[in-house]
Amino acid sequence: MSAPGKNNLITDIDGIQVGNAHDAAVKTGSSVIVCDPPCVGAVAVAGGGPGTRETDLLDADKLVEQVNAITLSGGSAYGLAAADGVAAALGARGQGFAMGDRPDVPKTPIVPGAILYDLANGGDKSWGETPPYRALGQSALAAATDGTFQLGAAGAGYGARAGRHAGGLGSASIVTDDGMSVGALVAVNSFGSVYMPGTDAFWAWPFEIDHEFGGARPPASYRADAEDWGAAKQNPQPGENTTIACIATDVALTPGQAKRVANMALAGMSRAIRPVFAPFDGDVVFVLSTAKQPLPEPSPLNLTRLGELAANTLARAIARGVHEAQ
Repeated sequence: MSAPGKNNLITDIDGIQVGNAHDAAVKTGSSVIVCDPPCVGAVAVAGGGPGTRETDLLDADKLVEQVNAITLSGGSAYGLAAADGVAAALGARGQGFAMGDRPDVPKTPIVPGAILYDLANGGDKSWGETPPYRALGQSALAAATDGTFQLGAAGAGYGARAGRHAGGLGSASIVTDDGMSVGALVAVNSFGSVYMPGTDAFWAWPFEIDHEFGGARPPASYRADAEDWGAAKQNPQPGENTTIACIATDVALTPGQAKRVANMALAGMSRAIRPVFAPFDGDVVFVLSTAKQPLPEPSPLNLTRLGELAANTLARAIARGVHEAQ
């Protein structure tokens, strides 16, 4: 059977590094997923109130087909500056896209990103003209590792809320019997609840592996009420909720194939959060392909397997992030 990778983290995918940084006083943070070497990327946007950077560049018909890093950040629109810090640091290292090799022309790092809203969580947001996110992005990059990293109240999930519960940063991975690897990283700040109403069981419980998020199960007689959202947020305001995620795989994908995986991965959010993709949410899923191995034949069937693995792994990562935050 398929099983999690060594650390049950997105960094189990060879070529992927993750770094986190937070500001306790501001009650916010940023995360960066670094591609070494650059990866084919794609994105799917499903929420009604997204905040993103350079996502148009990930369309399959665009010039640039590889990205250097992805940023996930708190801070609403201010948090998009985390990608500025990452891009500046990578550019100083000589990394990025270039039309030609000219020493007098700097390369342009490709760093798409997405943000969540944590401005009303009680932290000190009196930053005037110097929001902390550019610096947080650079600190997260400096902390990037291909090993273990903190989950829960960490990185982009530091100031997040999942319904009426603490949100957080989650991650998970899976490796198939024939060697395909998929990992997920997610910052959960959803309007909807990750818990089944009236229980301590996660909606994602059927996909749990080895009690990775506590092992709670609903009663055998449990029936879901279509209008009972449980511990969802009350009196939501537009733009205050979002689940932002990144999927990585070691299987080689074209930009079009990566887009299909991203679209399928969105199902992981609907398996773990209820309701989801609301007008109040800015839900986004990025996909990265490190291309360490070819997509097995028959390609359409195995692409379908990858998309389903991405959805299941994302659902697990969402529940794990909230579990760790408790």
